[in-house]
Amino acid sequence: MRLRLLGTSAAALLMAASAYAQAQEADAGAPAQAETEDAVAVLEQIVVTAQKRSENVQEVPIAITALSSSTLEKQRVTNVVSLDNLVPGLRIAAADAAANPKIFIRGSGLNDFNPTSSSGVGLYADGVYIGSPLAQFATFFDLDRVEVLRGPQGTLYGRNTTGGAINVISKRPTFSPEGYAALEYGTFNAVDATAAFGGPIVEDKLAFRIAAKYAEDDGFSTNAATGHDVNFTEQYAVRGSLLFTPDSDTDVMFTVNRFMNRGGAVQPKSRALFPSAPEAAGPDGVCAPNAYRSGLCTDLLGYADTNPDPYKVDSNLEGLDKVDLTSLMLSVDRSVGDLTLTSITAWQDVKRNAQENTDSSPLQMIESSYINQQTEFSQELRLASDVGALQWVVGAYYMRDTTDSKSAYDLLRAYRPFFVTPENPNGASPENSIGVFGYPYEQTTDTYAIFGQADYELTPDLILTTGLRWSSDDKTMDYARTIEESIVQFSVKDSKTFSDWSGKVGLKYNLSDLSNVYASYSRGYKSGGFFGGNADDASQIQPYANETVNAYEVGSKSDLMGQRLRLNLSGFYYDYQDIQAYSTVLRDGVTVQVLDNAASADMYGAEAELTYMPVRNLDLSLGMAWLHAEYGDYKSLGDDYSGDQMPQAPKYSLTSRAQYTFEMPSGATITPSVDISYRSKVFFDSTERERLSDPELWLVGAELAMTSASGHIEGGFWGRNLTDEAYLTSANPIDSLGVDLLTYSRPRSVGIFLRYNY
Repeated sequence: MRLRLLGTSAAALLMAASAYAQAQEADAGAPAQAETEDAVAVLEQIVVTAQKRSENVQEVPIAITALSSSTLEKQRVTNVVSLDNLVPGLRIAAADAAANPKIFIRGSGLNDFNPTSSSGVGLYADGVYIGSPLAQFATFFDLDRVEVLRGPQGTLYGRNTTGGAINVISKRPTFSPEGYAALEYGTFNAVDATAAFGGPIVEDKLAFRIAAKYAEDDGFSTNAATGHDVNFTEQYAVRGSLLFTPDSDTDVMFTVNRFMNRGGAVQPKSRALFPSAPEAAGPDGVCAPNAYRSGLCTDLLGYADTNPDPYKVDSNLEGLDKVDLTSLMLSVDRSVGDLTLTSITAWQDVKRNAQENTDSSPLQMIESSYINQQTEFSQELRLASDVGALQWVVGAYYMRDTTDSKSAYDLLRAYRPFFVTPENPNGASPENSIGVFGYPYEQTTDTYAIFGQADYELTPDLILTTGLRWSSDDKTMDYARTIEESIVQFSVKDSKTFSDWSGKVGLKYNLSDLSNVYASYSRGYKSGGFFGGNADDASQIQPYANETVNAYEVGSKSDLMGQRLRLNLSGFYYDYQDIQAYSTVLRDGVTVQVLDNAASADMYGAEAELTYMPVRNLDLSLGMAWLHAEYGDYKSLGDDYSGDQMPQAPKYSLTSRAQYTFEMPSGATITPSVDISYRSKVFFDSTERERLSDPELWLVGAELAMTSASGHIEGGFWGRNLTDEAYLTSANPIDSLGVDLLTYSRPRSVGIFLRYNY
């Protein structure tokens, strides 16, 4: 099934929404129907803080999807990557076990896995910007909700939100005792245990909540060289919170987080590229697709993985991906008359030590050591007021980020014996790319911003929104390229200030109490910086420029049919300039990482989200997205990528879910649910090479849940990827070594769960 009519259908629905909403308003005075249980059942209302204040999600003139706690539990959202395919236009993938997620909204994001780079999608945990990609796996447990904001959010959220923002909100302490304990067991001996408990310490003054999580599994791939299971999980997390309310006008929250990952480093699947026979060569000179597993193509050392099973690898190294995170957060809200003062102070330290068999072979061709530490301190102050026809907020923000890296690649160690001499006992030969090539660096960033946004009621139903933000990043980079940890090949010390403004102008018109339409212009930017990956030439460390976007959007939000049907529509056009693009390319026979600015990109599309409750206890939802995302003028290192489809930007995507709750005479309930998602073909880098893509994909999941009459006990069965699709989440080429590194999804997983609610 293709969704080729999605764009025109969404536009037609957008125009129809106004007429339909007005018709609903005209019928509002009709005599009420008999009050049956079906008649009074309405859709759940979700309160969000997307605009730094509490609002019904349907009142916010932004394309936003809010996922409630129950939805997150039923969809088995255990980390940021689990959000992939749950929201229209949202794509998330990772080629690492517990770090560096690649987040894209409406095609806007960044493929770079190096910690100095920032995605175009900002991730926020309880109001704190999580700038380090090393830390973005750590917050997904004991959650109240997740808010996904699509489109530039430059006024209230700042730079590095050209694509949007994801707000992760954990559960707060309460002044009544509550808690739960949940346990899951599934395929690959997967165990996921989560528990939380909280309540008052001093009545109405001081409350606490503590939550903990443990997850492990045996791994979903097998290493043929050792017989061991690999790609296994082992994670620990704990969060403690204190809520202090000395009076009715003051709210103080203190939170401590600790996260550890001790799972295995990702073991991708090797795909050899060098043809050893003419019949194995494709038109581009590398291995033809029909010869990938034939043994007629090898990597540089002559290895060929001929096993077609994507979950069978052949590796000489089974390393770990160790991540340790500690964070502290103090938030204070103080009301003084009509004003509310908010302060958010945060500190975060994350360390990573990953030892990876990058070539995915039993030979020592390339092995990676990723050793990073990133420390962030941030302070945000806001003053807000909501009086009469005017709502406004002004604020200031500061963050200091220090990133320290001691990463290195061990190249072609298998060739060292051929170069051993009395003068060179270790066999290193840098001129032949044989050696340990390190790229230690330290980058310091000081970020400053001031901002303000106001909503003014021009009439009771017409609201004008204006906002402006100025941001500045002072970045200093001290970079070196080393050989065998002792020889400095070159070094770069540089500093530069990257500053710009972002803002928004929008109008919202209320068609009725339950329907509105909106239109907006937004300008966003993503800060420039210095490349933080492996460079073989000092020119690669030269600063790249800010990325900017001018975004135009129209949309509507409607609760119809007595609040049984919710229809949200949006259409957008983005004009990107100097878009930051990452790729790995072949230069002078060597694969190099490149992060530079493409001249432009044009992106446009439409989205529709529908939620329907035709009868009591039956919930249906459908989300659709159509996206056109192509580079404009983009030339890099002599190659022309103009007109290429952008990475992680499927033209069509769909999410859907159906759930029905059966009520038993005893008061217990049985709730089966099924979810289906679709996305069209995606590319994994900027070069639009066919072999670095994944075809269209359908995914199916399901759950059967049973709840006791008291609501205290829940249990049941679940399944993800029920059709057992082996699809790619990442494809990284190392052309000079003759290998593609293929990271596959988790195969079909089924399990049982039990939960006790206190």
